[in-house]
Amino acid sequence: MSAGEAAIEVRHNAAASRFEATVEGRTGVAAYRLVGNVMRIHHTEVPRELAGRGIAGAIVRAALAHAEANGLKVEPWCSYVRAYMQRHPETQRLLPDGFSLAR
Repeated sequence: MSAGEAAIEVRHNAAASRFEATVEGRTGVAAYRLVGNVMRIHHTEVPRELAGRGIAGAIVRAALAHAEANGLKVEPWCSYVRAYMQRHPETQRLLPDGFSLAR
């Protein structure tokens, strides 16, 4: 984690079913839908002018930590989250049985 990532504060906005971080007045999100005990993360977005600063990674890391802490499985329907989980094999224990990262 870089020094910049350490300063990124991620909030769980349960009412909106998303994790979010506001940096320089702009908000990045990872939106999900809870289906039983499965968190389906279906959209991740960071404003273009904030790209490349580790914001999406910080948001996804927080969402996965929340899932693990709450006994949830994760289905990465979003290509960014799927790629993140491929790059971080330790997160793959959160996948539901039979769910493949290959799409």
